[in-house]
Amino acid sequence: MSHATPSAAPSGALSRRQITGVMTGLMLGMFLASLDQTIVSTAIYTVANDLDGLSLQAWATTAYLITSTVSTPLYGKLSDIFGRRPLYIAAIAIFLAGSLFAGSVHSMAELAVARGIQGLGAGGLMALALAIIGDIVPLSERSKYQGYFMSVFGVSSVLGPVVGGAFAGANQILWITGWRWVFYINVPVAIAALATVFFFLHLPARHTRQKIDYLGAAAISVGLVPLLLVAEQGRGWGWASANSIACYAIGAAGLALFILFEKRAGDYALIPLRLFKNPQFSLSAVLNFIIGIGMFGAIAMLPMYLQLVKGLTPTEAGLLMITFTVGIMSASIIAGRTISKTGMFKIFPVIGTLLLAGAALTMGLVLNVDSPLWVPGVVAVFFGMGLGCCMQPLVLAMQTSVPPRDMGVGTSTAAFFRSMGGAVGTAVFISMLFSLAADKITGAMKDAVTQADFLRTMRDPAVLADPANKPLFDLFKGGGSSGLSSDSLNDTSWLKNANSVLTHPIKDGFSQAVDGVMLTAAVLIAVAFLITLALPNARLRDPKAALKEPAAA
Repeated sequence: MSHATPSAAPSGALSRRQITGVMTGLMLGMFLASLDQTIVSTAIYTVANDLDGLSLQAWATTAYLITSTVSTPLYGKLSDIFGRRPLYIAAIAIFLAGSLFAGSVHSMAELAVARGIQGLGAGGLMALALAIIGDIVPLSERSKYQGYFMSVFGVSSVLGPVVGGAFAGANQILWITGWRWVFYINVPVAIAALATVFFFLHLPARHTRQKIDYLGAAAISVGLVPLLLVAEQGRGWGWASANSIACYAIGAAGLALFILFEKRAGDYALIPLRLFKNPQFSLSAVLNFIIGIGMFGAIAMLPMYLQLVKGLTPTEAGLLMITFTVGIMSASIIAGRTISKTGMFKIFPVIGTLLLAGAALTMGLVLNVDSPLWVPGVVAVFFGMGLGCCMQPLVLAMQTSVPPRDMGVGTSTAAFFRSMGGAVGTAVFISMLFSLAADKITGAMKDAVTQADFLRTMRDPAVLADPANKPLFDLFKGGGSSGLSSDSLNDTSWLKNANSVLTHPIKDGFSQAVDGVMLTAAVLIAVAFLITLALPNARLRDPKAALKEPAAA
């Protein structure tokens, strides 16, 4: 019994200078993981074309998503047993190896494997960074430091598309194909993070004798892998196809087995079910899942609108999303400092979900094909502020609702639910976007052909002879009387160069589809707002400080 207290309260072991050094390494690690989620998205089309594997490009995303999500709770539990430092160093090293491999691949199959290795490392980078801060920093200071992490997330969300687009657009950089730098850029950052953590992060060694929940780890893998697979591939397969139904069945069986094994494992469980008896923990987990859906849905929809409807390049769209970073940074800092002073956290998820729902509703009702660019810029500010008010306070709420020995599990569970929500949100919302777009574009085209200006332009010999308009006329022919299919919208790269009068109904249809998706997101986030009202209206208390009180007595 007496051995638990020293290891549970390591916060006094590090000076402020050491904490600053550790923070630098942790922020570099988080920057790696969060940047990698967005930098590849703008370059993957170029990468797939260069590797002659356009039809396989989704597997590169799927591999990363599966391994990063499944490994997140494993890192949390293993770090509670063996300590954070060795697991965090291992996570950086694995991510570094995956990045080197990804930059040197010669086929999409190899890239999928490399992205899977990257995901194995990324699963530990975010969750363990927040858990380490929970170990070394008292609650009164923790929210301030975690606010910096949210700022890093915001910055990387903006830099990713800009940097990815710039690398993909370059033929060569230092005699290396431009798109390969999407992965090689991780190497110096990973080495800097590895060196900083190695030299500055010195936590008391843990020698906790505890069984490892191998059955739970296997069951959650069996449960999540098929569900994440169908989330990514379902639009191509068909949501009711044999492949999708098989994934649903295997996933459901795996999750049922996981719950059974976790009940039997008790305290040794990968995610101990006793933690969900605490309303603060369970409600925060649900909120992380729903906000993850809304967050990644919005992050996907805004750049899609800017590029498809407004005709911006990935770089220009990324630069406009700087307003998103401003919102998330300002709200994170305000929330962090206020929670540090008062210990009160509930007000921030309440305000945050209201801001998110309001931003989604505004985007759904106000945004259209002719909206000036300042409108999505302002919407992005409020999206960022909403996320800044939600993400950090909910992680703190989960950290402080578990005993110190479960700090890693509590933190990784928050990241796990948010990651799952993000996977579901991105897959479902993008599928919904293209399904809606096919119908909306068909309707907009039918309206357009009744307008004299549109018909005159369509019959203009110069317009007909322009090769830039050929995909446009192919689309018109493909629509037929039954309308467009979502598959006919897989490549929209020609929209920017085709005739603006003729592309207006297509852009209008896409804009209406984005509106439909964002209205759906607004309803979902409104549900999250109602859940925030049920959160306990209590001060956050540091479990480590509470442990010291009986000892002092």
